[in-house]
This record gives sequence, C-alpha cells and structure tokens, in this order.
Amino acid sequence: MLEIAGLSKGFRGLQAVQDVSFDVPTGRVVALIGPNGAGKTTIFNLINGMLKPDAGRIALGDMDITGLRPDRICHAGIGRTFQIAKPLAGLTVLENVVVGGLRITNSVADARAAAIETLQLLDLDNKRKSLAGGLTLPERKRLEVARALATKPKLLLLDEVMAGLRPNETDAMVETFGRLNRETGLTILLIEHVMRAVMALSEHVVVINHRRLISTGTPEQVVRDPQVLECYLGEEAF
Repeated sequence: MLEIAGLSKGFRGLQAVQDVSFDVPTGRVVALIGPNGAGKTTIFNLINGMLKPDAGRIALGDMDITGLRPDRICHAGIGRTFQIAKPLAGLTVLENVVVGGLRITNSVADARAAAIETLQLLDLDNKRKSLAGGLTLPERKRLEVARALATKPKLLLLDEVMAGLRPNETDAMVETFGRLNRETGLTILLIEHVMRAVMALSEHVVVINHRRLISTGTPEQVVRDPQVLECYLGEEAF
C-alpha cells in the first residue's frame, strides 16, 4: 500500500528525518514508534503532503505521491488525523464529518448519510447535533478519526489518537480500529506511545530514533531489541 524509500527532511540545518525507508503492506496495521522528537510526525507530514521531502520517494500503490499537495494525496486515498484535534468548533459533530464526506461526493445528502454511519461506528451518534467545540477529549479524538474516515481512505494515518485516554477508552479505540481493519481491509499506519495499544493492534512495528530507522519487526521482536529498550529507557512505555 505504502512504500517509503530514502526519505529525508531538514529545517534550516536541523535534520528531522534522515534516509528512512519502510513499507506498509496492504490490509495491515503498522505502528511507527519512537521517543518524542524522533521524527515520527514529520514523516506523517511528508506522507500526506504537509511538507515536501528534501530527498526520497513516497508511493501509494503504483502512484508516486512525493511532494504532492495534501488535497491531491487525500484524493489518492490517504486519510490523516492530527495529534491535536481541532474540529470546526462552531459546527455540529455531524456537520464536521459531512465536510470530510464531501471529498467523495457532491451530494450533501449522501455525505450526511455516510457521516451518520461513521458516527455510529465511533460511538458518537448521540452527539451528532452537539457543537464540536463542546466535546470532551475522548470525543474530540473520535471525531478526528470520523472526519478522516469520511474521506473513504485506502490508508489511514493515526497520529497519537489514544494519547490522554483512560485504559478502557484506549481498549475501545483498539477494538474499533481492529474491527475496521478486519471487516473492511483498511490499511492503518499509526504513531502511538501507548504500548498496550501498539501490542494489541499492530502486526508490524517501525522504530525511529534520532531521525533514523533503528528497528523493524513484530511487536514482540521490537520490544526485546536492545536499541529500542535503550532509546525508551526511563520512559513509562517499557
């Protein structure tokens, strides 16, 4: 589904990502992990067109999407959430998701029907008439996912959507993403610090530290890698 080869990005002499390469197989759930500041969100910003790489190639299937604008990458089939959920606060929850749905249809009625289904999937249907600005943190996180799903992506990028959630809320999110993956074949690439979610949800893990890829493998293999243990030393994740 996604191929990243030799990806690099710097900012005024500071290297944020250096020669990173990895693949995301179709229909799989892959986790991208690493300490704060390792370059994970920069990689997401390069994938979805928020930033242009200095070097390297990004391909979605057979399509080279390197350096394309975010709207074109969204149309190609990549949906993305952000670390800090910023809904359209003055619109209702339903209207927020309808905006995403208009990526695939010019019919507001069709986008509304699809949005209602998405809100039901994410247990937000009872909030559909509420203003998005009044949602709790867990609800804003779910709305962020709903807006991305409304674009009907082939590949969903999840940027720390479980950060700040209680264990039971994390488990509910894991169950939802697992069901989406199993039932629809949705490919997922997630950045996550909550290791209970990484271990439960992902089939493959990519580890970034100091701008570079340092380890890949199954969750069980990665958490035993000495390099991974060292870069997370002192962090609660391990």
